[in-house]
Amino acid sequence: MNSNPYHRKFWDIYPNKRNSAKAHPSFSRTIFLSSKKIVLPLKKISVFFAISLSVFSFILSSAYAPINTKFLMAASNKEAERAELEAQLKELEKQIAEYENTVSQYQKQGKTLESEIKALNAKIAKLNLQIKAINLSLEKLDKEINLTKDKITQTEGEILKNKKYLASILQDIYESEQVSVIEMMATNPKISDFFFNINNLIAVQDNLRVTLEKIIDLKNNLLDQKEALAEEYNDVSQLKAYQESQRESIKKTEAQKKELLTLTKGQEAKYQEILKEKRKTAAQIRSRIYELIGGGELSFGEAYKLAKVASEATGVRAALILAVLDRESALGRNVGQCKYNVNPYYPAKASNPTTMHPTRDIPLFLQITSKLGLNPESVMVSCPIPADGAYGGGMGPAQFIPSTWMKYESQIAALTGHNPPSPWNNLDAFMATALYLKNAGAGKGASLYDEKVAAARYYAGGRWQYYLNSYGARVISRAQEFQEDINVLEG
Repeated sequence: MNSNPYHRKFWDIYPNKRNSAKAHPSFSRTIFLSSKKIVLPLKKISVFFAISLSVFSFILSSAYAPINTKFLMAASNKEAERAELEAQLKELEKQIAEYENTVSQYQKQGKTLESEIKALNAKIAKLNLQIKAINLSLEKLDKEINLTKDKITQTEGEILKNKKYLASILQDIYESEQVSVIEMMATNPKISDFFFNINNLIAVQDNLRVTLEKIIDLKNNLLDQKEALAEEYNDVSQLKAYQESQRESIKKTEAQKKELLTLTKGQEAKYQEILKEKRKTAAQIRSRIYELIGGGELSFGEAYKLAKVASEATGVRAALILAVLDRESALGRNVGQCKYNVNPYYPAKASNPTTMHPTRDIPLFLQITSKLGLNPESVMVSCPIPADGAYGGGMGPAQFIPSTWMKYESQIAALTGHNPPSPWNNLDAFMATALYLKNAGAGKGASLYDEKVAAARYYAGGRWQYYLNSYGARVISRAQEFQEDINVLEG
């Protein structure tokens, strides 16, 4: 098998030349794209001035191609609209943060009927603002999707244009090869003309290589753009689901407030009686089953011990670590059900045949499993999003993809003493989550807003802003519930 990557890529880009190469063996033997120069045998060298002219025209058209002003103007307008939406989102986020602090303050005041009602009212107001923020995020996403579609159209046009130039150059080179040395000498009686045309041929060869590399780069860019589009569509789907769940949360909170007022009839003594009945014991909390996002179960007491170790090492609140790793807070979507190299949605719903990104993650995944003595074929990872061009590959409870895990591997090993650390080991996974959250701003002294941003970054990476008041807010709410349990255990 030819190991030259450009050789393999060539037939993908220009498949109809395969038959020509078979019919004329010299064609495939004379082009070596891995070298700096593409060398043709001297006995076949014959270059016409037309070839040089076609290449020169190509260079000029590439360098001075007219800019698509319509596309640039549309992109500029969309960027301005997105900036305006971002400003509105920042204002809403500021108001939401204020309500979060209000809820937290009421909860710290102690369990009284008055503080409980005020906390519930603040929570309802916060949820309403979060729904508004999600509406703005959806509007922003809609504009982003349209912009990405425009970029894909532009890239596809560039690929088509460069394919045509490539076909023209290849055809000229192929035709020139059919001329014998005698015919070439007859065409160029002067030695100076003969060598001038040899130099022209070398220039043609160089431009052939550059053009082919440009097409390969454009195709890679197109794959990245399609993956981004798939992620954007997934963001829309996720945000709409979160929005609906927040509407349900408002209804439940209002019902909770109504029930509380009905049972107590506004009397503090009756509220304290109800509170006493509902208060959990330390034994109940420790024995409760805690489900990890990456699969597996622990008692809450065991999970808290792991979170506490990670918290002491990083400064990240144990309750936040638990909330991120908890199956409910992270939805448990597509966790540990797929093989790394087989996309179950391909080709019906996806264009990528592998679950993991083939160049970014698969080689690292094979390194990780090899170091751990695991058979990669038997290890399950998170499935891809069933949309065109989106990859999965999250490993274990922390759900790190291989490229992210490798960034933290040495730090995890230093803190846990496991060398190499394993994404499927609970202590290593808890430590990995804590390290990521710390780097995202949730370390010692972080505010609730900082923690919410860190949680959103953990889930969505660079697209965290779309999940700040959905996933991020849900994790913070879950963390507050865990904090109450931890307070009982520590009390």
